[in-house]
Formats: sequence, C-alpha cells, structure tokens
Amino acid sequence: PPAAKPRIVDQARLVVDAATAREKIGALVPPDRATTFWSLGEKYREQVPALPVPQARVCVYLREHAKPVTTRELEIAVSASAATLRELAKAGWIVRAARPNLESPLALRLNAVVALLAQTRAPLQTAAVYANANATRADLNKLQSAGIIAIEQIEIVRDPLAAQTYTPALPPTLTREQDAAWQAIRRALDAPAQGAAFLVHGVTGSGKTEIYLDAIAHTLARGKQAIALIPEIALTPQTVRRFGARFGERIGVIHSQLSIGERYDTWRRIRNGEIDVVIGPRSALFAPLPRLGLIVVDEEHDASYKSDVEFPYMPAYHAREVALQIARAQNVVVVLGSATPDLETFDRARRGELQLLELPQRVIAHTNANAPVRYQALPPVEIVDLRLELKRGNRSMFSQALRDALNETLARGEQAILFLNRRGTAQTVVCRDCGYVCKCPRCDIPYTLHSFGNQTARDLVCHQCGKRRAIPRKCPACGSARIRGLGVGTEKLEQAVRDEFPNAQTLRWDWDMTQGKDAHQEILDAFLRGEANVLIGTQMIAKGLDLPRVTLVGAVNADTALFLPDFRAAERAFQLLTQVAGRAGRSALGGRAILQTYNPDHYAIQTAAKHAYHAFFEREQSFRRAAAYPPARPLTRLIFTGALAASAQDAAQTLARLLLDRVRRHGILDVELLGPTPAFYAKLRGKYRQHILLKGAGAHELLSLYPLPIGWRIDVEPLNLL
Repeated sequence: PPAAKPRIVDQARLVVDAATAREKIGALVPPDRATTFWSLGEKYREQVPALPVPQARVCVYLREHAKPVTTRELEIAVSASAATLRELAKAGWIVRAARPNLESPLALRLNAVVALLAQTRAPLQTAAVYANANATRADLNKLQSAGIIAIEQIEIVRDPLAAQTYTPALPPTLTREQDAAWQAIRRALDAPAQGAAFLVHGVTGSGKTEIYLDAIAHTLARGKQAIALIPEIALTPQTVRRFGARFGERIGVIHSQLSIGERYDTWRRIRNGEIDVVIGPRSALFAPLPRLGLIVVDEEHDASYKSDVEFPYMPAYHAREVALQIARAQNVVVVLGSATPDLETFDRARRGELQLLELPQRVIAHTNANAPVRYQALPPVEIVDLRLELKRGNRSMFSQALRDALNETLARGEQAILFLNRRGTAQTVVCRDCGYVCKCPRCDIPYTLHSFGNQTARDLVCHQCGKRRAIPRKCPACGSARIRGLGVGTEKLEQAVRDEFPNAQTLRWDWDMTQGKDAHQEILDAFLRGEANVLIGTQMIAKGLDLPRVTLVGAVNADTALFLPDFRAAERAFQLLTQVAGRAGRSALGGRAILQTYNPDHYAIQTAAKHAYHAFFEREQSFRRAAAYPPARPLTRLIFTGALAASAQDAAQTLARLLLDRVRRHGILDVELLGPTPAFYAKLRGKYRQHILLKGAGAHELLSLYPLPIGWRIDVEPLNLL
C-alpha cells in the first residue's frame, strides 16, 4: 500500500449574497442579557397581585420605568435572578421581548466569515477561514445549516512546482552539428515500430540540452511522453527552469527530497497522464508514464545512476542500462548525453551498439530564437604544480596564479567557482605527539572534522555512516593536548577565501548545506542574483550548471581521487576536472580554469586541461586492455558483509574455494578469480567487508549454477572497487 494518501480538505464558499447573509445571521445569534427586555404585563396592571418580595421588587422597578428594562439592569438594580424572571413571565405578570445581539462575539465571528468569503469571491479552505476570521467549526456549521455557506471536501494536489512561474521561450537556431544530431534523433522518433539509442558526445556548453528539448518537443507533438534523467538533485532547479520555459505545466519532478505526499501525488498525476515530461534522478525512470516515447539520460557517465548494491532491501540497477533495455523492449528512443562519456558507453558507440553524435564546438547561449549562432572557444586551462609552490614557500591553499586570477575576477565584478571534492574543515584529526587518529568505530575510517560555520562548536563526522562525536580535548592514547585537524575541506576553504580576499562574498554548495528541501534552488538563485561572487563546492557544482557570469574556475586540489585503489580512478578524475573546468567561460565574457596538482604530468590531468576526451579514451583503453578491466573484459564483484572480521574472512575463503571447484568441474572458460581480500573500506556501518573479483564473460555461467550463500551480494560491472 502507498505510504501516503490523497490530501482531502474542507473548503467553504458563500452561497448567498452578502446582504442576505447578514440578514440570516440575526436568526443564528441568540439574545443575551443586554438584548433581552422586560416590561409589566397587562395582567399585572389590572390585578396588582401580592407577590413574594423578590418578584415584587422586579414589578415595582418595572412600574417605575416607562421603557422596557434589560435583564442586565434588573440583575444590577434589584438582584433579579433568572428563576424569578422566569416565574413572573410564566404567570403573565411581566412580558419578555428579545432581539439578537449583533455585537456579540458570535455575531462578529459569523459576519467576519461572510465578509472574508465575499471579499475573496472564491472558496477558501476552512483552515484559512479559521485563521483569518477567528472562527470555529461550530460557527461554520451554523452558517451551513442556515444556507449561508456550503462546506465541501476537495483534494489538494501537493505539487512541488506549484509556485514556479515560467517565461516561455522559443527554440534557438541550431548549429550545423546540433541540427545533424537532431535530425538523426528525429528520424528515430518518427519510426513508430523501432527503438533506438544515441550517445550525444558534446563538449561542455555545446548545446546538448537544446537537442534534448527539441527531441522532447517532437515526442510530445506525436502524442507521446518523455523522461529526462539528471544525475544530481542539485541540477533540478536549473533543469526545471529550462524545461518549464518550453513545456510549461506539462512537466513534473520526482526525487527523494520531496515530501512523501508530493511524491505520491506526482506519481498519481503521472499515472493519470496529467504530466508529459518527468524530470528527476535515477528513480524517475520508473515513473508510470502510459505513453512513453523518449528517455533522456543527461551526464550519463555519472556514478549516481547506479544504486548501491550493498543496501539491503533495495533493488540493484543501473538507470542507463535499464533505459537501454526499455528501448529494446518497448520501442522507445533513448538519448544518452555527456561531455565525458563513460568509457564503456563510448566503447559501445565506437562498436556501433549506440549511434554516436558528436558536438565538438561550444556555443554561446542566447534567448532570441532568431539570433545568429555564435561559437565560443573552450576555456584555457592552466596547470599549477603545487610542488613548485611549496619550494617558493607558499603553503596556503591558493597558488600565486589562482590568487592573482581570483583577485582580477573579483575586481571586474565577475564570479568564480572554487572546487574541492572534500567536505568539512579537516580530513582527519591527529595527535601531533603519538600519531593517534580519531576513527569511526563502526567504519574504521578517520572521522572528518566539521565546524558547520562555528569554530567553537566543532564535531567529528563519519562520512560513511553519519556517526558523530565531539572532538576530544586530549589524545585518548597519550593524553596530549596537541590534537589537531589535518587536511582541508570546503568549510576550511570558504573560511580561507573570506580571510584572504576581502571583496569575496561566498556561497558554499555541498552536502552539508543542501539538507533542506529547497536548499539547492535557494543557493543557485542566490548566486544567479549576484548575492555572492565566489561559489565553493564539491562535485555538486561540477556538472551541468550554466552560470554565465562565471569566468574563473579553480580546482584547489585536482588529486583528491586520482590515486584511489580503483581501476576507474583516473577516469573519474578526468571526468570531474573536465566538467568543472567547463563551468567557466559559458558567455561572451569568456573565462579560464586553473588546476592545482602535485601530479601535473598525469595523463588524466593533462588531457582534462586540453578538453581532450578522445586522447584520454585511447590512453585509458590501453590500460584497461592490458589489465583486463572493462570495457576490455567483463567484471563482476562479489561482496560479503559480516559482523565479525574472522567470520567474514572465512566466508570469503570458503566461497573462493567453492567457485574454483565449480570452474574446474564444469569446465567454465573465460573466467578469472581474484581474491578474496578485504575491501578498501574493510569495515562500514559496523560490518566487515570482503570481496572477490571475477573477470571474464564466464562469470555469468559460474554464478548461475548455484545460489550464493547468505551475506553475499553481486555487483555486475562495479563502478568502484572500494
């Protein structure tokens, strides 16, 4: 069953005109002591009876006053009780006359409700009526029973885009390369009985998104629907803005930062055909569009498209592969796009499994549909050797080149991006006397120091399991007070920018700053409005963002992921650096990028600086062929997690022996077993990890013979070996 239900609320609407309503309200307001009047009856005047003292006092008082007297006055003047007045009236000695008290609290509330509904001239939710008219449900029930208002139940659709406004935009003129790519995709869309898969490989700023938009528009014109996948929730605001300008209210978003109710209502609207274009990360691929015709996978190389196979009760899948399977099964067109395609994807395109469409030139974006096409050179990238900076005595985070460039950029009133793929203030906390390192007991990896903008309240945080603890005042091992943070993160970088550049107004965009529901959009909007001139962030800012005033990008440490024990480390570093450098110079202002590194001769750094994807592909392919890694040879990873280190090791060795025995007994060819060994992260979330690697196409046959023991998980074509 769904985790949420439709949101049903009551609303009130006026069913008579305001004047009639005010007349009817009089019948709903009871008289009170101030509006109930008493006078002597004719019976008393004719007989003048002998009455008990309390009753006689009332009658004498009334005889002395020619005009009727209120209940309140009688209570004050002769201490008349309600029982006394009731007995006199019952006997006919006095006469009661009453009128509604239109100044009573009840009358004021009822009139306020009518005035509010008359002013809005539209139904209002009862909650809004309660708040604005100070009314209660009993008040509304009175008005409803008198036929003044109607109370109805309606469903409120929880639409995360309800507050969005879009400025319609016409499609711009395409470049020759864009038009050639678009025509190829168009031919596939017009072939109703065939699916097709394309790889749009275009440099950063080459106009890939414009091809996506044209393809979606053509799909909608044919009565079909589309899904556009994006790798990061951070890209949602910009994507929604661009897609909304073309498709208006036909778009919808679905991702994990929406409330359960918003996701539920969006899912139902998609299923009912009310949304034609679904935007979101990998889970959006399963949106129940009834007439699906196109799937776009932007930044297809991104690792976030694959779910984590180690999380229990979660389906393990790669959105790109699922999209391609849908294309084959449902005759849907799939468009993959990236400036730095995954090596396996580009290899498929080279082998003809995907249709390769190249966009080698950057285009200056414009909003005028008839404006001529203007090309822009890719930003020049300068490599700074940090070893030389140290020799010159520069121990700060900023090389002289980056410092000068940042000062010049700020002086011109332009914007800059500083990229560091490390969160926090320091990467670890170390005792300077004995070398003790503060580690997470659940993961056996160093804590990261976070200040969260407050240098007096700092915490140690594990980035794997989220465990927190206070920074120790003394070393737990030797008692020394010389326990300090080591390394840098985005928090420390932000503080350094503020200290060294007085003109800098900073914004930080990383995981710690984006836990709020609309945090991504708020940061992006603030930067676009010019509230900050330096944007500091992790990989969130490295992909897809179009920031026209950014003329400088600085990678503070280009080596962060370069030497991890993973065969994809160089590829990930190249992709990240190429993407972040591509954020610069996306307008007529131009731009440049600076990569700070201790390894300036590494081929990933060199090719990223030249925006040379093809050169990197050839170099990395030769390494993969030599080491027999994908795409040269299929790879499967078997991962075991257990509560005890010894039991995890025993389980891994036992399975390795069993697999080798199966290979011999069944004569399976093309499979090579590596391991077992402890994983790089040997302990995560309180569990010890061992893994076995299977190289070769024979792994599928081997694993299909028998089910794996409990505790093992299979990762086909793993994205990392950590």
